[in-house]
Amino acid sequence: MSRATALERAARHARRALLTIVGIQVILAISLTLVDSYRRRNKKPKPFPVTAPMEVEVGGGTVTTYTYGQDLYEDMLAAIDSAERQILFETYIWKDDEIGQRFKQALVRAARRGVAVHVIYDGFANLVVPPSFKRFPTSIKVLRYPVYNAGLRFFDLRHYGRDHRKILVVDDAVGFVGGYNIGSAYATEWRDTHCRITGPGVWDLQRTFADFWNLHRKRRFRANERPLLLETASEWEPRMRFHRNIPTLWSFPIRSMYLEAINRATSRVWMTHAYFIPDANFVDTLREAARRGVDVRILLPRKSNHIVADWISRGYFAQMLEAGIRIFRFRDAMVHAKTATIDGSWSTIGTANVDRLSMQGNYEINVEIIDRDQARVMETIFETDLSNCAELTMNEWESRDIYRRFTEAILGPLRPLL
Repeated sequence: MSRATALERAARHARRALLTIVGIQVILAISLTLVDSYRRRNKKPKPFPVTAPMEVEVGGGTVTTYTYGQDLYEDMLAAIDSAERQILFETYIWKDDEIGQRFKQALVRAARRGVAVHVIYDGFANLVVPPSFKRFPTSIKVLRYPVYNAGLRFFDLRHYGRDHRKILVVDDAVGFVGGYNIGSAYATEWRDTHCRITGPGVWDLQRTFADFWNLHRKRRFRANERPLLLETASEWEPRMRFHRNIPTLWSFPIRSMYLEAINRATSRVWMTHAYFIPDANFVDTLREAARRGVDVRILLPRKSNHIVADWISRGYFAQMLEAGIRIFRFRDAMVHAKTATIDGSWSTIGTANVDRLSMQGNYEINVEIIDRDQARVMETIFETDLSNCAELTMNEWESRDIYRRFTEAILGPLRPLL
């Protein structure tokens, strides 16, 4: 057998092996999803502890933090109903249900009384929503972020990010941002975190919306469609900063925000995340903090709405537990929050998960707040959530059965993709 023939045969065997591994991963992921979906059928949601909305003053404005969707939605709808000049509304998922209809009708009423209403929603996230729900009066300007945005430039990864932001701004006076999508299930069945902002920070939310609108408007409207223009803010609040991931510009500051804050931590790092699939450097930063005596705690859902993400997220559990990082898992409900608080002075609330899709893929926004009163609110919320958690111990982790170890090993290579 010639050398060339041997190399060709080896390459063929390697391709077959790779395709077999990928096939097993795909089949396993689909099987897990189907089984989990079957098990969830007809399951009634269980109550979980929440905190009432808490407001603190930050500089020249206020921050109100919500942990229960019904409370949040009532205040968002009240803001929409009180609008006199402008509404900027952006969401990832917008369900055609009771809550979704209430938001749509509130926006329609605002447009009828002369308010300038701009709406952005993600096309992919709402594929299953009936087309009739996504039809609006012409008085409302709607930008549907397309399912596929790369066009002929399929090789350009900058155009594959989803619009994962959730923003509402009303009349330059009040803004909302956080993890909540729009839907009835999120109102009572999911534990998430959102905040309401007044004062100078509202302008940053307006700018975030306007920048996205202007970046994509030419592909969705007439060529002569005027850009959404804002007056320059006359003041800014140094204790509140907004970090925006913009894949089209290859700009991803949220990951750097987290790493800088964790590196500065001296006493505690408390993080709550729906999907926690960090890269190796992120894990190393957390481990180094724990090893220098910082109380590092990660709060995750015991079972999220994406079972494959749950399995993949466990890849770094052993390393984190060995370093002294404590892992808590929220029981009987989906925790969808993307928050953290550090050292009693630093906090963040936003839309970005700690995974590749959020940190290096999607359009995201997180507000960073350096304020002791706000940090105290976030610590109270975290401690309330802990009352509904079970801590994962090293003994429990090491005693998991061979089926779990096999599944983790097979799905582990998918981690960089999520």
